[in-house]
Amino acid sequence: MAKKFIADRAEFKPSVLMQLAGLSKGMDDLIDLSIGDPDFTTPEPILTAGYQDALKGYTHYSPAKGYPDTIQAVVGSYKRDLGIEIAPENVLIAASGAYSCFLACFSTINPGDELLVADPTFLAYKAQIAYAGGMPVFFPTYEKDDWRIKAENAEPFITEKTKGIFLCNPNNPTGACLHREDLQAIYDLAEKYDLMIYADEIYTAYSYEVPFTSMLSIPGAAKRTIVINSLSKNFVATGARLGWIIAQPEIINACTMVGVNVVYTAPAISQRMAKFALNQGTQYMGDIMKEFKDRMFKTAERINRIPHLSVQCPPPGTFYLFVNVKETGLDDVEFTMKVLKEAHVTVVPGSDFGELGKGYVRICATVGLPKLMEACDRIKALGL
Repeated sequence: MAKKFIADRAEFKPSVLMQLAGLSKGMDDLIDLSIGDPDFTTPEPILTAGYQDALKGYTHYSPAKGYPDTIQAVVGSYKRDLGIEIAPENVLIAASGAYSCFLACFSTINPGDELLVADPTFLAYKAQIAYAGGMPVFFPTYEKDDWRIKAENAEPFITEKTKGIFLCNPNNPTGACLHREDLQAIYDLAEKYDLMIYADEIYTAYSYEVPFTSMLSIPGAAKRTIVINSLSKNFVATGARLGWIIAQPEIINACTMVGVNVVYTAPAISQRMAKFALNQGTQYMGDIMKEFKDRMFKTAERINRIPHLSVQCPPPGTFYLFVNVKETGLDDVEFTMKVLKEAHVTVVPGSDFGELGKGYVRICATVGLPKLMEACDRIKALGL
């Protein structure tokens, strides 16, 4: 009976990823490579900073846009780390990167607007655009291009209804890192057709192939770009649920008004963690980032020694490996289920991330290197 009360917008087919936890129940020796949650605990000085400020009374609502000194920490980090000048009025502190993306969509998309989304890419964009009343329109990226977004592949999908284009750079699930010329071409496309650019940049610290380049570094792009970032990946603090939006003040104000009617303000203690992390925390992340890079490079090399599997090596970025399994004769869902049931290893089928993800699986390097090597050994032993 309750089903009749569920809104149409909430009727989404569960992804295979959502089903894996139930299917793996009872596997005591499971190696879970499915969830993009770093296995490291947030560095103690970052946690201590949040705790100490909580003891000082930072346990209440913050200003709607975030604490001024947390906003200033975002401003300072972009200047120091990326050479990008932004003003405090261009920043909103929000409750997580995912929620920041939702706010950006809900505050700028009208019913019937079309948004270009790369295929394959992070699966939440489709739902967030739909919740805002928009229509995601998928354009292709290809393994032969190292999964980098090419403006010429997006342009044929532009119509009079197109409002903007989504980027995930570095990309989940492919690990692709956009080069400066890619970003320039996307900006030129946005200028030509008067489009917004929604740039999810939460993996800025995980760019191995080329130095990370923000869309905001392209001259003129700031006026039509919304950037999303967060503590989650760059400071291994997924549980803090703290992110931020960088955009023009009018868009920041719109996102703020939507936000105060949903969660009101971002969590105070997490904002204090963010202030410290952005101002001083990078020094504590070096060993963690070296470990992720080591895991990625060694696991990619190991995968390429398994018959009928292949992956880009060296990997370009993130802690995701997008593995081609087409030569096994199994589709990506069949492969996922076989390695789960017979090898007790959890991966994610590429089709969860888009039509062009079919034939690939995503592996997260979010367990230690010994476990990653063991997972590869188990998969190889299946003789696929």
